[in-house]
Amino acid sequence: MSEYDFDLFVIGAGSGGVRASRVAAAHGAKVAVAEEYRVGGTCVIRGCVPKKFLVYGAHFAEDLKDARRFGWNVPDCGFEWATLRDNVLADVDRLEGLYRNTLDNHHVEMIGERATITGPHSVRLASGREVSAKVILVATGAWPVVPDIEGAEHGITSNEVFHLDKCPGRIVIVGGGYIANEFAGIFHQFGSHVTLVNRTNEMLRGYDEQIRDRLLQISMMKGINFRFNAEMERIEKNEDGTMCVRFKSGDPVAADVVLFATGRRPHSDNLGLESAGVELDEKGAIKVDDYSRTSCESIYAVGDVTNRMQLTPVAIREGHAFADTVFGGNPRTIDYSCIPSAVFSHPPLAGVGLTEAQARNKLGTVKIYTSDFRPMKNVLAGRDERALYKMIVDATTNKVVGLHMIGPDAPEILQAAAVAVKAGLTKQQFDDTVALHPSMAEELVLLK
Repeated sequence: MSEYDFDLFVIGAGSGGVRASRVAAAHGAKVAVAEEYRVGGTCVIRGCVPKKFLVYGAHFAEDLKDARRFGWNVPDCGFEWATLRDNVLADVDRLEGLYRNTLDNHHVEMIGERATITGPHSVRLASGREVSAKVILVATGAWPVVPDIEGAEHGITSNEVFHLDKCPGRIVIVGGGYIANEFAGIFHQFGSHVTLVNRTNEMLRGYDEQIRDRLLQISMMKGINFRFNAEMERIEKNEDGTMCVRFKSGDPVAADVVLFATGRRPHSDNLGLESAGVELDEKGAIKVDDYSRTSCESIYAVGDVTNRMQLTPVAIREGHAFADTVFGGNPRTIDYSCIPSAVFSHPPLAGVGLTEAQARNKLGTVKIYTSDFRPMKNVLAGRDERALYKMIVDATTNKVVGLHMIGPDAPEILQAAAVAVKAGLTKQQFDDTVALHPSMAEELVLLK
């Protein structure tokens, strides 16, 4: 008999925690998971999955108009937010059920309570129950940051946006990252008057400058308003429920909803990490080594709560590698280079590898190839919106070190192309590939 109640105790049943639990159990470990809210974590419950459904819903606004140019007698259509909201939340419920089934099928004990660490091998549940484990895994994810300003309590975050009673007539979105730009595109297509407010003059930091400039140009052309270098002072709520957002300089903005999309911080508060000597960095992220081990030998951490990359597929891989390493006798680490990412804006953008600026700093001499074109569908639909594909090549080796694009279906196209960049293929190998015509993706093998 083991001296511990469990071989593995996981705190947090999000993407990383569920994968780690399932794989560890498959390796023969006795596993329990504590989750204080819902199984599935940010991605399934209040992140990428429900957001992508809203993105799909938003695309119908232009698709229905475009359909007339393709011969379809489409009448003027009204949008019902409540219908989409309820259908999305119903599917979230379905997915949560599937995640629970996965844990049940692998005989993982699911505990619907908050858990805090009380020592290297001990955990206390909200009910007061004390549990011991040979290994503890922290997979609590990240949480939206709310600015420290007067009236901040009147705003909402991406956690609450999926539950709005009605689609706002006017929405102020605070932030310049992917969440802000995605919801700006979503609510604009739903008919809201959108103002995106950013305290700097730069949005989507980390993406290629030429690509993000194109998104800004298209977004402004669509009618989304931008306020750069705008520092908020306070939010005032009026008697009728509307709000007034005031800035340290410049005119105030009226709003029905204020959405904070100002980043996410690791959800490491009040977990009792200090009781086991687990070290955090200056942002509250758990420090881990290449094998996800913390400064405490028996405690590990994966996903957004760590000082690594905040992406769902990364958390899943970290959870899997952790389980294989600790319980499967197969030590594995994650390669964080060349990870593709996307912004499901309107239109979407995606990138993998080095941006032009990063490549010039790292490699010195690079070659840039671009294709700036109007997709066929936009031509017949009478839309001036243009796509932009960009390839970064190491001039010395001719290897493709970066690929960035904005346009319809950019994330779908980039996923396959990312394999080529990861494999270190050369520009010549792209050129040697026969184009698939007519398609947008063919531009990747025709770049000049």
